[in-house]
Amino acid sequence: MSGRPLIGVSTYLEAGARWGVWELEAALLPAGYPRLVQRAGGLAALLPPDAPELAAATVARLDALVIAGGPDVEPVHYGAEPHPRTGPPARARDAWELALIDAALSAGTPLLGICRGMQLLNVALGGTLVQHIEGHAEVVGVFGSHPVKPVPGTRYASIVPEETSVPTYHHQSLDRLGTGLIPSAYAEDGTVEAVELPSAEGWALGVQWHPEMGEDVRVMRALVQAATASSTGS
Repeated sequence: MSGRPLIGVSTYLEAGARWGVWELEAALLPAGYPRLVQRAGGLAALLPPDAPELAAATVARLDALVIAGGPDVEPVHYGAEPHPRTGPPARARDAWELALIDAALSAGTPLLGICRGMQLLNVALGGTLVQHIEGHAEVVGVFGSHPVKPVPGTRYASIVPEETSVPTYHHQSLDRLGTGLIPSAYAEDGTVEAVELPSAEGWALGVQWHPEMGEDVRVMRALVQAATASSTGS
């Protein structure tokens, strides 16, 4: 590969979005995601929900994959009944992103899960979620911040070795970890804030916060570097 690696980012699919004189069904994504990919040295390609059977062919065209934040994962995917505070399902997006994750893990394509993306990575590997916690989304529609502390010896700690304050907005968290995942950062209240697969199993990292809403590009830059290394066979 020459030039910048191609980083696919999954998107929302909304029944109605408005711009100019138009209000139409739309595949959309907050601009912070592609901008973060670009700032980290990658080319951003948006991946709206599609037929799950096309996920492997889609991932084969990419150098790395980002599963973006968004709505709650439908609890049926981890064998639970919906909590009263769990949001409405996004079934097309769940199916598409689970297939993308499976394809990326099977192909060894570097993978970053952001917020919902981290939760979906956990679910894809057989883990479960806590459907409601307090203190990590204090004002509706407003990102907060809190410190996260890396676990020494993990990939995340090699990327961000110090405790940092991160942009956060989530009301669910990981419960039982999926097969092979290890925690790599915690919040002060003990919430798992990052998970990863050990390096021998490929490059897969999930963060519970929203790096696209901050100035720190290190996590995304590490994904871009992994994409470059993977595509050149180094």
